[in-house]
Amino acid sequence: MIATLSNAANVSKAWPFDEARRLLKRFGGKLPDRPILFETGYGPSGLPHIGTFNEVLRTTMVRKAFEILTGGAPTRLVAFSDDMDGLRKVPDNIPNGDMLAEDLHKPLSMVRDPFGKYESFAHHNNAMLREFLDRFGFDYEFVSSSEQYKGGAFDDALRGVLRHNQDILDIMLPTLRAERAATYSPILPVSPKTGHVLQVPVEVLDADSGMVAFEDGGERIEHCILSGGAKLQWKVDWAMRWVALGVDYEMYGKDLTDSGIQSGKIAKALGGRKPDGIIYEMFLDEKGEKISKSKGNGLTLEQWLSYGSEESLAFFAYRDPKAAKQLHIGVIPKAVDEYLQMRGTYPAQDWDKKFGNPVHHVHAARGEDVPETVLPVTYGLLLNLVGVMGADATKEQIWGYLANYVSGGEAEANAATYPELDKLIDNAMAYTRDFVAPTLIRRKPQGVEVAALTRLDEELSKLPEDAQAEDIQNIVYTIGKEGGFENLRDWFKALYETLLGSSAGPRMGSFIALYGVANSRRLIAEALAE
Repeated sequence: MIATLSNAANVSKAWPFDEARRLLKRFGGKLPDRPILFETGYGPSGLPHIGTFNEVLRTTMVRKAFEILTGGAPTRLVAFSDDMDGLRKVPDNIPNGDMLAEDLHKPLSMVRDPFGKYESFAHHNNAMLREFLDRFGFDYEFVSSSEQYKGGAFDDALRGVLRHNQDILDIMLPTLRAERAATYSPILPVSPKTGHVLQVPVEVLDADSGMVAFEDGGERIEHCILSGGAKLQWKVDWAMRWVALGVDYEMYGKDLTDSGIQSGKIAKALGGRKPDGIIYEMFLDEKGEKISKSKGNGLTLEQWLSYGSEESLAFFAYRDPKAAKQLHIGVIPKAVDEYLQMRGTYPAQDWDKKFGNPVHHVHAARGEDVPETVLPVTYGLLLNLVGVMGADATKEQIWGYLANYVSGGEAEANAATYPELDKLIDNAMAYTRDFVAPTLIRRKPQGVEVAALTRLDEELSKLPEDAQAEDIQNIVYTIGKEGGFENLRDWFKALYETLLGSSAGPRMGSFIALYGVANSRRLIAEALAE
């Protein structure tokens, strides 16, 4: 089996395997005698968001693909929190902003927690990050920048930065504006007076002992930068971390392309090597504009999980990372159903096709097999059902209608049999309440639509309540062909607009079987009576 998987991995065109093969070439065909290190970065000056999830997810997908490709080579994933960074501004979406304003410029791990739960703002956000990652089941090691700096783990690397201070300046200064270049230093000392992370020119006194000199409040200070006495400018910090930790793979967004080039040069100056990694495109909002936390035009993890499943989010994030994607509420239903559809095809596929199926990578990232359960309804059909029932419909009522459709009827139409569907019902109820119900407007049928709906009602009156969806669909299709419509699309659109109040909808045979023949006839009667 291992040989079969490895062979399939070698020919798979799925992007995680492309990345895994590229990473393997980094080692010249011979893996080092240590675990291969994957890294993701996170700045805890704000709460974790979908971009954070996206980066850890995609990196994990590459990691799992690499393990398959190499027949189980040991790997590690480090989720690194840059909590030694100074707080530059007070975020808009948190309480007690005045308190944080008093702690500006201090390391995030020294800024008081505005939520009053943890010893610092960074500790709070780090806890949110870990809860965020644990919820999905990621296998990772959390590493705190503050703990690395203060514990001395970076001391040797910091000495290297001091020894190569001029080399780093030669790399960075040409990239800076004149005003910024005048005060730029790779080293940001932590003031012994205020505890602030200072952005001041620094003179290297002795690299081995870590001694530097700088001005702090008009006074010349001689200061040791080791063991938490300083942090580095972030591009230098990024490079130092690659070298100190021995990072082999780290992906990052297109907006950091130039930073990655500069950090790569600095890593080389420090005697290390830039890690491999894909440069991914950014998410866009509904208007095609870049998502910005300050604009508030993004979509939070909590919002997605209110209206769709965790797996659907991972499925959405998997698709071509080098292509920009619009991320907004409207993409969720499609992502849920495409995920379920691809999951349905997975069991019968050979391994080369399975490796090209996004659901393989979604579940491999969680360290689990792809579920074989097939849900009896699509999310889109469920949304149409809840939409017709109204925003006040209860879960029990929805399960009652699903009994018309589920094999086994009431005995199997329950959360115990379909726990995944039970969660989707919650999602569908929330989505309908917040986005569908306010937009549903049923129009009056007109022209040939009146006769077609009348005929549909007559044909449905001849059917038993448990009529099969396919039989109903054939009736709907025949009426559309014979009803005087220019094309079937006009007939289906009329059904959606007059019965469901929407311009698009499901296969009507499936919907009528789910909603029930009698209930569907009542909808037709209401439409004709208007």
